[in-house]
Amino acid sequence: MTGRFPIEEITPAVACGRYPAKAVVGELVPVSARAYREGHRALGCNVVWTGPDGVSRPFTRMRPDWDDRWYANIVPDAVGAWTYAVEAFDDPYLTWRDAVTKKTAAGQDVAELGNDLAEGAALMDAASALVPPDAQGDVKAAAAALRDPELPLHLRLRPALDLAELLWEHPVRRLVTRSDDHPIWTDRPRALFSAWYEFFPRSEGIAPPSEGKPAEHGTFASAASRLPGVAAMGFDVLYLPPIHPIGRINRKGRNNSLTASADDVGSPWAIGAAEGGHDAIHPDLGTIEDFRRFVASANEVGLEVAMDLALQAAPDHPWVTEHPEWFTTLADGSIAYAENPPKKYQDIYPLDFDRDPEGIRAEILRVVTHWVGQGIRIFRVDNPHTKPFDFWQWLIREVKRLDPDVLFLAEAFTRPAVMHGLGKIGFTQSYTYFSWRNSADELREYCAELLAAADYMRPNFWPNTPDILPEPLQHGVPSIFKIRTVLASLLSPSWGIYAGFELLEHEALPGGEEYRDSEKFELRPRDWTAAESQGRSLAPFIARLNAVRRRNPALHWLRNLRFHHSDNPQLLCWSKRDPQTGNTVLVACSLDPYHAQWANLSLDLPALGLDWSDRFTVYDELSGARYEWGQHNVVGLDPHQPAHVFTVRHPGTPPTTAPSAPAPAPAPAPETTR
Repeated sequence: MTGRFPIEEITPAVACGRYPAKAVVGELVPVSARAYREGHRALGCNVVWTGPDGVSRPFTRMRPDWDDRWYANIVPDAVGAWTYAVEAFDDPYLTWRDAVTKKTAAGQDVAELGNDLAEGAALMDAASALVPPDAQGDVKAAAAALRDPELPLHLRLRPALDLAELLWEHPVRRLVTRSDDHPIWTDRPRALFSAWYEFFPRSEGIAPPSEGKPAEHGTFASAASRLPGVAAMGFDVLYLPPIHPIGRINRKGRNNSLTASADDVGSPWAIGAAEGGHDAIHPDLGTIEDFRRFVASANEVGLEVAMDLALQAAPDHPWVTEHPEWFTTLADGSIAYAENPPKKYQDIYPLDFDRDPEGIRAEILRVVTHWVGQGIRIFRVDNPHTKPFDFWQWLIREVKRLDPDVLFLAEAFTRPAVMHGLGKIGFTQSYTYFSWRNSADELREYCAELLAAADYMRPNFWPNTPDILPEPLQHGVPSIFKIRTVLASLLSPSWGIYAGFELLEHEALPGGEEYRDSEKFELRPRDWTAAESQGRSLAPFIARLNAVRRRNPALHWLRNLRFHHSDNPQLLCWSKRDPQTGNTVLVACSLDPYHAQWANLSLDLPALGLDWSDRFTVYDELSGARYEWGQHNVVGLDPHQPAHVFTVRHPGTPPTTAPSAPAPAPAPAPETTR
């Protein structure tokens, strides 16, 4: 910054501006700065911002706070690289208005205010060239009144004093000082708001094994039969584990055993065989044409397909023979397989990015752009924290240069600094520690951490994954599955589940958090129709929550999460409010899957857009019940109904007739911002 006034502590700024902050199209992005000046003359501040097209948008005026901090919201309207800067300026109108207001209040007359009247008239002359054409007459009339000696003093001043709102939006600016530009990368809305569902195509649409015969391997065609069911639950992203050929050398058997039988299908993450590598399709799933048809079928029901990007190789991957320099060779001449003690992955060779980094980068960029060419715009990245950060920064930048709509989800259950670092360098979303946050204190503390990182790290809450079956779910109690669904889907704008969660699958290997008979190593056909017809599925409950999410824009954002006081630690209360529409959602969720819980809630009514004394109506989107509430309320929840999901109707809002059982919203077509 160079200029007349200090401008400091500008946000959002990631690592002092080293990396772009993140936003999505339509998001309110809070900008703040500390700016001040000498003496008592008025200072003004505004945000100036430039879109990916290089065109500067009209500046946004900033509001001051008591501690010389200034605040404003900007709303990006296009995908791509934005920049913003903060400007501070001398505001002569505010200085003049403050002075004449105080002088007239002190009883000063026309003779004493002669210079002020002349100064005000000159200011009106300058302002008339800055305001919109339809307001120029009012400004010129104010100038004329200030110069008219025939008018009483209060009538000479009143027209100019009444222009405060107009001249706030269109100020006379002098001594303008501008900060450095700060970058913001803006993604399409799905980068922040999404509902993910993961299934293994090889397990879908097939009959279970019978009479000692193994189940037949699923195909893209058979898996397409499951797409309407996923869409009916309200999900919009379908994530597929790797769909590439699976290695035969050191193939794992069931439950990760070292010995595989002839019928064992192996782990999809052991990528590569004689049939090809990362750019190939597993032949048992079908062909590339079959894959394209599958993607098109998913799109037709409103699902966008996400692919797994796992940068590793099975021992028989073509890379191993064609580029042995890409792997680590041990002292005995063998290639090092992956290990995460005590776990060993004998069927996987990790890449060594320090050996021929240019060659590895070129090949991976080729692979990613190949799948982008097949219609894939979302990649879930396996273990990104085990690869160099500068590689990811380069790859994401290069891919977004070719197609800015591509999104990357980081599967990085690692140290907090590393997870946050991946967000800073460009990953669109991140898996989180949500799976291990269970108590009210843990959830509030962790969400506060995520809110503090909202400028660069977007969470995606998963109650389960193929690798993680948290201990609370292992008891198979339906209410804990409901509770974790409510928490994941309504605390975070993005959430997801792995197939089988809705069927309460909960059997784990002893002493850990891994599924017994894990689908990572075997086919797991499920009879979805029978489960739903017999009432053994949470699909209707999940569909209802996803419909609530879609209907309520307050749930589309992260920064608006606010917690409210509950005197019972077994009951968590939070709200989200969309300032652009006024839509407000208030949630009370029990954390106890076994017993009824009661709590006294003390609500932060301003966080709900209400005054402290207001009475208001809440409508429960799950039960259809209505209640009249105020600041203090009593809530009771039990394992059958472990949560209230309220929409808040503000005083004076006309009553609406809400359905007692809202149907899931139809799945939208895959979004595009181009």
